[in-house]
Amino acid sequence: MDEVDATPPVDTDVMDLVHGLRALVVELDLLGAGFADKHRMHSTDVRALIVLLDAARAGRTATPSWLRTQLGITSATATALVDRLELAGHVERQSVVGDRRKVALRVTDKAQRLGSEFFGPLILRAATQLAELSDDDRATIRRYQSAMLAAIRSGVPGS
Repeated sequence: MDEVDATPPVDTDVMDLVHGLRALVVELDLLGAGFADKHRMHSTDVRALIVLLDAARAGRTATPSWLRTQLGITSATATALVDRLELAGHVERQSVVGDRRKVALRVTDKAQRLGSEFFGPLILRAATQLAELSDDDRATIRRYQSAMLAAIRSGVPGS
């Protein structure tokens, strides 16, 4: 693997943007932890619900093995996770049409309602801010998000 130069760019404006992104991630993580604490959930449970909601929005069938891959957890951990979410009434297991051996996961209306009540005001404020931006500005943000996701998913050296 090629060695990556760990020296940060000299451009302070670029570094300010990097640190701003880090601050945003920390704040969102704290918000998610607050939701998890309020509803007596593990942080992995909250991440699982977000991943499952995103899959539903994308029209993707989410299975326990797919969820395991998305979260980078073991099969045993995924089974315990799905069991917890189902017991709490946040997820339902459903047979996949055409292959009853497969199980699809669906976030319940209860879980969606809890998430909307907690995160809805923030989502509304964020959408309001984004709506004030030009199409070009939103396109720039999309490119930035894609680039950052690619950078993150490419892995951290030494991990």
